Amino acid sequence: MTHFNFDLLIEAEDVVPFLGHEQLRIVDLSRRSVYEQLHIPGAVHLAPKLLVRQEEYASGLLPELEQLQSLIEYLQISPEHHVVAYDDEGGAWAGRLIWNLHCLGFENTSLINGGIHAWLAAQLPTSSDAVQLPEIANLVTAELNLQYRIEYDELLDLVERQNTQLWDCRTEDEYTGLRLAARRGGHIPGARHFEWSTALNRQNHLKLQPLERTQQRLEHLGFNLNEPVVVYCQSHHRSGLAYIVGRLLGWNIRAYDGAWSEWGNRLSSPIITGELPS
Repeated sequence: MTHFNFDLLIEAEDVVPFLGHEQLRIVDLSRRSVYEQLHIPGAVHLAPKLLVRQEEYASGLLPELEQLQSLIEYLQISPEHHVVAYDDEGGAWAGRLIWNLHCLGFENTSLINGGIHAWLAAQLPTSSDAVQLPEIANLVTAELNLQYRIEYDELLDLVERQNTQLWDCRTEDEYTGLRLAARRGGHIPGARHFEWSTALNRQNHLKLQPLERTQQRLEHLGFNLNEPVVVYCQSHHRSGLAYIVGRLLGWNIRAYDGAWSEWGNRLSSPIITGELPS
């Protein structure tokens, strides 16, 4: 990019000098009621339902190419654009948008650390105006690049061969099987548990904890950041933020978008209940 020197994670203040730039696309994934009340000036609202496809078992799958092309048309992004995403929950839906775009090979993306909470805490300008994006000529072409995604059959093979690291970022009750969100509860065999929101600092406007701290906690749990990892939650919403954290840590990370909604609903999937990985 010629205009923006943005990393994958940026601070709210980093965006301010570029507000109104025609090649900066700011995308708000907060609840609509929050967006209508206030948002970053120029931000377009995106409903999270546009990021997922539902099948019989799975509720958070990567959409088909046609739906992904509709997403690009809605956001009006060209290869020259840079997408800055944020939400009102610490970055899960914003991270999911970024993952969707990465699966299209579009990586000019950044997450605002802390989202709208950090923006407001910094007393930066807001707007309540509806945003109408101008139509652009050279839209990004939807072409799948699946290096950041893993599907059921490949994951099942890796699990059976005990040949992958698995990061379950749901709640502890979901992980152990105490809380049922599919036909069966528990976790994928071998999966270690680190809840997605553990990476957030609630005392600091939902910004990420220092990465060194998160890395130490992951390593303490037995993760090896030099080896590939697969992350999952219930529908690849919460793992949207976990994916970003993995990328920030330089981890070779893929997301399982079928997630527990697919794994737990398939009666043939191997599962483990209780507090231990396997």
